[in-house]
Amino acid sequence: MASDPKLENCALKPADIARRVAAELPDGAVVNLGIGIPTLVGNYVEAGRGVMFMAENGIIGAGPRPEPGEEDKDYINASREPITTLPGASVFGHADAFAMIRGGHIDIAIMGALQVSAQGDLANWTVPGLGKGGIGGAMDLAAGAREVYAIMTHTMKDGGLKLLEDCTYPLTARQVVTKLFTDIAFIEFTPDGPILREVAEGLTADDVQAVSEPRLHTNGPPGALTREETP
Repeated sequence: MASDPKLENCALKPADIARRVAAELPDGAVVNLGIGIPTLVGNYVEAGRGVMFMAENGIIGAGPRPEPGEEDKDYINASREPITTLPGASVFGHADAFAMIRGGHIDIAIMGALQVSAQGDLANWTVPGLGKGGIGGAMDLAAGAREVYAIMTHTMKDGGLKLLEDCTYPLTARQVVTKLFTDIAFIEFTPDGPILREVAEGLTADDVQAVSEPRLHTNGPPGALTREETP
């Protein structure tokens, strides 16, 4: 299956996706940031909103990336990238980090995805046949957080579908994804099925449906996902 040039031209950049996810977070939430695009989300949340970012490697109160030359090698996120700390931040060991995760103290886990199903099943730790990938803390986060926000490109590089009726990759957890943010759409999962909330500028609901296996419902015309000039 070939990729669609129209989708590629309208697709959001990683920073645009992270910015949209940041806008969706409720004030005061405790949020775990996974590896990849999720780590960018902290750059777009104002400190006054009271959102506390937690990294699986043992920190709560993580701030945005430091300015070049101001990195501290003792402060990194789950992607081993440098971070800053906000006033009141706490650094602790893995045992305490997983006690928080398994104890239900994380409001939202923002995680990268390889596939998501119509029921909100999440597959994000391995691709069959490649011999790569490790589950890490993904299962704990998916099961322990109150909500899971998933991030992925809407299709594979060759145009293959990633939003499916049923995942074909090994599952991380069943029926946990509440909101999905892709490079062309924002989709919310409800008991009545996935709802298409927003589409990338230049695309229509039909364009997104054409590259989505499940039937996407709409409550009126979907909103627009915008792209920014600045990273």
